[in-house]
Amino acid sequence: MYAKKKKKKLIFKVVAITVLSLIVISVVTGYSYYKKIYYPNVKLNKSINYLYIPTGSNFDDLLKILNDSALLIDNSSFEWLAEQKNFVNHVKPGKYRITNNMSNNELINLLRSGKQEPVNLVISSQRTKEDFVGRVAKNIEADSLSIIELLNSVGFTEKYGFSPENIMVLFIPNTYEFKWNTSADEFIGRMATEYKKFWTENRKELASNAGLTQTDISILASIVQQETYRTDEMPIVAGVYVNRLKKGMLLQADPTVIFAVGDFTIKRVLKKHLEYNSPYNTYKFKGLPPGPICIPKQKSIDAVLNYKKHKYLYFCAKEDFSGYHNFASNGAEHERNAAKYRNELNKRKIK
Repeated sequence: MYAKKKKKKLIFKVVAITVLSLIVISVVTGYSYYKKIYYPNVKLNKSINYLYIPTGSNFDDLLKILNDSALLIDNSSFEWLAEQKNFVNHVKPGKYRITNNMSNNELINLLRSGKQEPVNLVISSQRTKEDFVGRVAKNIEADSLSIIELLNSVGFTEKYGFSPENIMVLFIPNTYEFKWNTSADEFIGRMATEYKKFWTENRKELASNAGLTQTDISILASIVQQETYRTDEMPIVAGVYVNRLKKGMLLQADPTVIFAVGDFTIKRVLKKHLEYNSPYNTYKFKGLPPGPICIPKQKSIDAVLNYKKHKYLYFCAKEDFSGYHNFASNGAEHERNAAKYRNELNKRKIK
């Protein structure tokens, strides 16, 4: 009888220990899994960082990016959870905003969602196509070579109604929101949409009234913009060029010569520059140049669309270097204005 009781106690004790051991093991195992899933596993040197996943990346590529950036405290726990959540087959390209102390679960949910951090791309008034694409490529995934190849392609630019020479009028300076993983084709397509939005029916009507196409307006606006930074004077300068175009006169715009030569450090256009053989040299070739000499700002385009109607055919920088100009309706008056300006250049030894 005593032996039976002792045996029962022993069995109970073994069962209790076994159950307790299983509970402890379950708790330890559960806690281990909990840590892998929910504990912080992202360690940054600053509170916010960005993770860039290129187009076409697979899970192995992502692991290399994470390893190279030393973003994770424990790579193995991230890999384990990624497999459990089947993220290994759902890697999405883009720019992602990563914050300090994110858990594996938070990071995987973010990357799997494809919820990117938008890129604010500033289109400004670059002078050359190369400078423009270089700046764009710093903000989106498309590289400068892929963008410029499209901009120099006759077949591609014709699709939008332009040529490689005048395609730059497509880009209207402003700040635009993009996804980082934007291709060259997608970028230009988006800019074409913004171009159409800019050219409202009112602007189209003003261009038609001036006897110019939208492209003509933008090319002329690029010249006006390089001639004067005084916004209140732009419509007057534009009026001079419209008058010269209507009379079939050479535009004789110094900024087009500087663009043709390709030396933007020139402060004084000399005779040797005027002899430079280029369709952009408006001292040698009548009409507008084949393309813009910079990306014209919206205010410059609107200044041309709302050009001032007057009889001026000439203008020259004022001798006080105020940034304004003296205007003239005949050659003799213009020559007097030009002589005053040349004398001041000589006094200041500007060559």
